[in-house]
Amino acid sequence: FWITKDGLVVLASEVGVLDIPQERVLRKGRLQPGKMFLVDLDAGRIIEDDEIKDSLAKTAPYGEWLHAGMVRLEDIPAREHIFYPHSSVLRRQRAFGYTEEEIRLIITPMARTGAEPIGSMGTDTPVAVLSEKPRLLFDYFSQLFAQVTNPPLDAIREELVTSLGGSIGPEHNLLDPGPASCRQISLDFPVIDNDQLAKIINVNADGTHPGLSAYVVRGLFQIAEGGDGLRERIEEIRSEVSQAIKDGARIIVLSDRDGDGENAPIPSLLLTAAVHHHLIREKTRTKVGLVVESGEVREVHHVALLIGYGAAAVNPYLAMESAEDLVLQGVITDISTEKAVYNLIKSLGKGVLKVMSKMGISTIASYTGAQVFEALGLSQELIDEYFVGTTSRLGGVGLNVIAEETIKRHHIAYPPGGEIPNTKRLPIGGEYQWRRDGEPHLFDPETVFALQHATRSKRYDIFKRYTTRIDEQSKALMTLRGLFTFKEGVRSPIPIEEVEPIAEIVKRFSTGAMSYASALNQIREKVAKIQIATSH
Repeated sequence: FWITKDGLVVLASEVGVLDIPQERVLRKGRLQPGKMFLVDLDAGRIIEDDEIKDSLAKTAPYGEWLHAGMVRLEDIPAREHIFYPHSSVLRRQRAFGYTEEEIRLIITPMARTGAEPIGSMGTDTPVAVLSEKPRLLFDYFSQLFAQVTNPPLDAIREELVTSLGGSIGPEHNLLDPGPASCRQISLDFPVIDNDQLAKIINVNADGTHPGLSAYVVRGLFQIAEGGDGLRERIEEIRSEVSQAIKDGARIIVLSDRDGDGENAPIPSLLLTAAVHHHLIREKTRTKVGLVVESGEVREVHHVALLIGYGAAAVNPYLAMESAEDLVLQGVITDISTEKAVYNLIKSLGKGVLKVMSKMGISTIASYTGAQVFEALGLSQELIDEYFVGTTSRLGGVGLNVIAEETIKRHHIAYPPGGEIPNTKRLPIGGEYQWRRDGEPHLFDPETVFALQHATRSKRYDIFKRYTTRIDEQSKALMTLRGLFTFKEGVRSPIPIEEVEPIAEIVKRFSTGAMSYASALNQIREKVAKIQIATSH
């Protein structure tokens, strides 16, 4: 911003928007992260950030309210920690669709290092709606990001203005603050471990924290009822939550624990969004905080989605029990089970912060319920009922298919024909790396071999074999573009003599936008030769 000597204030995205002589400029500055810039037209002056906050802070005894009302999780009595045997962990991993690949490439690195594993080059597997595998509902959503020249927020260099800390509980009228506005449980992280969840569930068990009672919802549905049973159970839960609020509950825990051969877990994202939007319609959403206890959650994307659709905190209990099991089984060495769980929470939290920063969002409170996602392959009926306001450019599956995929995953742990041996391993996976029985890849061993063989032997017939295989995979429901066909007989073909010759087209080729840092020397030299040749 610029302030001139005659009282003109210019606030713009960049310098030079208006042609103002430098001798007229009294002051130059910028809008800083976390600070306010106020031009008070009534007072005829600019009020600085410190003065604004100081005057607001003196309007009410906020410090006293916080001290008396805010409950820190550390101050709630601890509950006994429960370790689960390997057989129990393995069975529930099967029920929630875990694979050996996810354990090896996702959970183990996070539990060991405290950082989210990073991959590259995108994915060449089918999108969830085209996959023949029973995919998680999370896979039908993609994250949105601010498409601007500069990153909207650098979560590393601008860490000072970011926060993963939040609170759980009722939210009172912002325009009429009072002591009750501070009656919440503060959290340092949106991801909580099993012991912290136990504290929240029993926060008022001894009557020491009135106004913060928690209510646990059993998020399961009967397998035999299929999609209709799932739909009916969601409606039952909505009514159950509404009644719990009337009875005084101020924290709702949506849990998918205790599934068995007859009851499967409702997808946590579906349940969270369904309850969230139901309470918004009832105008009771601010009366409660939502906590999700789910065995499905094991990736950053999963946590981000749950928070984005209304959860104030997420407890990925099975991922944490899996991390503990990896230590107890000797897969992860040199750290304790407590450290493994801490590392998992840390990596998930850092990942959520990275996702938030892509949209320029700096605090978890602003991200909660923001719904900055796009759906791909969900029916409009499903979107309108459970994911209101979510962008969806492609229709697809409804509640019946979601129930069917959930039941397929559940049958891996509870097969209709009876028990499975505990010695049987998890499904291999194949989402990140090609496996014979896993998710199909566009670039499988046969395709890669054909491409390498064609380039080494310089044989066009083998290259055509490679392109034909790629085209066949696209048509076999591997990609969305494979679903498109050309309309015939709509337009007359253009005579070839009217098409610009190749020799003229290549003159306009430019390699200036190529990422030279990612190319080998041989590639750079080849590009340079092509550029020189085409310029002549």
